[in-house]
Amino acid sequence: MAIYLLRRIFLLFVTILGVSIIIFALMRVVPGNIADVLFESSGYIDQVQKAKIEAELGLDKPLIQQYLSWLGHLLTGDFGFSYMSERAAIDEILPRLPVTLKLAALTLFFTIIFGIPLGVWSAVKQNGLVDNALRVVTLSALSLPSFWCGLLVLMFSVHVFGVIPIYSNEPRSIFHELLLLSIPALVVGFRSSALIIRLTRSSMLEVLRQDYIRTARAKGVSESTIHYRHALKNAILPIITLLGIEASHLMGGLVVIETVFNIPGIGRYLVEAIRWRDYPIVQNIVLFSACAVVMTNFIVDMLYAVIDPRIKYVD
Repeated sequence: MAIYLLRRIFLLFVTILGVSIIIFALMRVVPGNIADVLFESSGYIDQVQKAKIEAELGLDKPLIQQYLSWLGHLLTGDFGFSYMSERAAIDEILPRLPVTLKLAALTLFFTIIFGIPLGVWSAVKQNGLVDNALRVVTLSALSLPSFWCGLLVLMFSVHVFGVIPIYSNEPRSIFHELLLLSIPALVVGFRSSALIIRLTRSSMLEVLRQDYIRTARAKGVSESTIHYRHALKNAILPIITLLGIEASHLMGGLVVIETVFNIPGIGRYLVEAIRWRDYPIVQNIVLFSACAVVMTNFIVDMLYAVIDPRIKYVD
């Protein structure tokens, strides 16, 4: 087990290093840099001034030198500075990070509380009215883009209630903030819940056909105990896997919904930074999202052995 953990931790760091190289390379593939964007917005290009700006920002150095410089600063806790705002990158990212984390946590919460119970209910009521209705709803949820559902929610709120449920930076209580974030969280969680419902249903149906379930019924065990203490416990592994994937994707997948609902999170800020070719901001945000994905997958792998004692990691 110890050797397995060390091997996984080593692969974790190798993966993050590889992702950092890809992020850096892709940003340089995009035509132009912030100096080009600044002069394009003014309509006049001064080559001397442009070269001076590039030299000040270190954009005139070889790419390998720029990458090693960025990586070296990261290892010392220096995340660089924003070309756009001329402030430290960490000072631009940190105020926006809690908003995205709250939105992601709320989305995952709604996904779990709706997805797993409804999936179990659908499996128990197989081919019944509830099961057929949930299959139609989940198929619809998987077919509709989140941004389109978000726009429908905004239009409905305006026409029916006369208000726009858009997040703003005004001071508010934590309850009011969570209430505003719950609307976009439900929009994103609508699709995620549909995935969990369908997977829970299929996993439960497979387990409910096992011999030990029939034995439990023959012994007079209550149906609720059979469903939640026996069947769901043995069907939970693929569900946890999908929840881990959904949780990791939320950090980088909330860009569109944050834009639709005007939420000042790191997703919406990432779009602005890409448009301005603000390399340090883009690289740091995408690298943080990649680290979240890698760490979530690592935690899910470790949870397997905790949840199912039959799983043993051999050194």
